[in-house]
Amino acid sequence: MAVKDRLHRSELAVPGSNARMLEKAPDAGADLVFLDLEDAVAPDDKEKARENIIYALKNYDWSKCAVSIRMNGLDTHYAYRDLVDVVEACGDKLDTILIPKVGSAADVYFVATMLSQIEAYKGYKQINIHVLIETAMGGANVEEIARACPERMEAMVFGVADYAASVRARTTNIGGANPEYVMLSDPDESGKREYHWNDQWHFIISRMVAACRAYGLRPIDGPYGDFNDPEGYMAAARRAAALGCEGKWAIHPSQVALANEVFTPTEKEVTRAQRILEEMEKAAKEGKGAVSLDGRLIDAASIRMAENVVRQMKQIESRRAG
Repeated sequence: MAVKDRLHRSELAVPGSNARMLEKAPDAGADLVFLDLEDAVAPDDKEKARENIIYALKNYDWSKCAVSIRMNGLDTHYAYRDLVDVVEACGDKLDTILIPKVGSAADVYFVATMLSQIEAYKGYKQINIHVLIETAMGGANVEEIARACPERMEAMVFGVADYAASVRARTTNIGGANPEYVMLSDPDESGKREYHWNDQWHFIISRMVAACRAYGLRPIDGPYGDFNDPEGYMAAARRAAALGCEGKWAIHPSQVALANEVFTPTEKEVTRAQRILEEMEKAAKEGKGAVSLDGRLIDAASIRMAENVVRQMKQIESRRAG
């Protein structure tokens, strides 16, 4: 069965064509590193990138993070060789395969079938699947995709750049704010009006999060293009966290620590979660269904939220200890 509790606070993208970056990737501090064969690699470099990734998987220590490859899209002739060459050679080193531009459940089934055959042939353990929701078709079919292959599916990622192109959104930012996507207030007494910026991607991310939660997957936010803008990255990450995402891509090593910070519960959050569980345990012994803590009602829903926080913190502490 697919791993359902892996940490995904930070997912570092590493071009398969850059041998130097591949060498540094295992020690970057990311929860997951995906070695990219798709957008970050020029067509003439695809074969060499596969060779680089195979070498990196075989020769570097990946024990500090989960590791994945982003294969090429199923609408290209590179895709099947990505699976055959890399997975056959190093399937025992891979935790997941990231499928780009998934438009329907059929895309997931195709890759799952290929993986099953390679695993049976090579005697490998199961490799899980991540999918990128980055097209209009993928957005329209997100629930169908989330239901596909529950034994392998682990996470969904929102790919903002390709999604924007697919729906013909009028923006050139990758994951940043759009000054055209605003609301204008009514005039005040002096006739002055205020602009209120909004999140252009609120709907599709919320829909992806709902599909993930309905079918036991982990929702991950995609890239923030300006790696010289840590404040902008943090704001985008906090927005994603507020909507229910569990992590965010890092397209530069400097973004890894930012993602880990945003998606790690604060000491205050952990302390409150522990207090909630303690108070509810007392209430249960006394036959009470709900109690108050610091003047606020806590009930069964509070327990579920608190358990999520405590469970995640235990995972993080376990990773640090390791």
